[in-house]
Amino acid sequence: MFVKFRYLFAFVLIILIPFQALSDQGEQGDTSEKAVLLILGDSLSAAYGLQQHQGWVSLLQKMWEDDNIPIDIVNAAVSGETTDGGLARFPRLLDQHTPSHVLIELGGNDGLQGHNINKIKNNLNSLVNVAKENNAVVFLQEMQIPSNYGRRYTQMFTQNFSKVADEQDIATIPFFLEEIALNQELMQNDGIHPNAEAQPLIANFMDRHLRSLILDVQ
Repeated sequence: MFVKFRYLFAFVLIILIPFQALSDQGEQGDTSEKAVLLILGDSLSAAYGLQQHQGWVSLLQKMWEDDNIPIDIVNAAVSGETTDGGLARFPRLLDQHTPSHVLIELGGNDGLQGHNINKIKNNLNSLVNVAKENNAVVFLQEMQIPSNYGRRYTQMFTQNFSKVADEQDIATIPFFLEEIALNQELMQNDGIHPNAEAQPLIANFMDRHLRSLILDVQ
């Protein structure tokens, strides 16, 4: 009787071990296939004036989770951030999160503060280069600013983003406030930051652009 039980136990082990191995491989495969999107941004992505869960980044993550889209978002946006500040923080963020994809949403504060156009462009190029050196696929968020410093400065600022994208051969995401900023009911009192009602619109806009880009290049 004991011998029969021992053979039965061995038989069960033979069956279970391969199944466990397959299960472990499946779990590891799911983890390796999941993309990580790091957003290096400013107040427009940091839910300025709102609760974090109200911001478009959190709403986008929830949308992807509900749709079983294998993308995790790391929101590294900081209110008031410039391209200089982004460059200083970027290496540590890359080491910490090892993202597969990076969205650079910076430059707006540089433009609002009248920073040198060439310096902004150089900083954007440097950010892209650092991301590429860490094997991340990079997307550049286009930005727009009011014409506080004159039409020429504003045009040169806007052109910076397409120039960097062309030079670096990376995709750009259109400015997500282009239409929203024209509707005062969707903006906070400062006229610069979108309010809570605008956040789902931004999340849907970004989903249309980012989802296909990330899933297509995995």
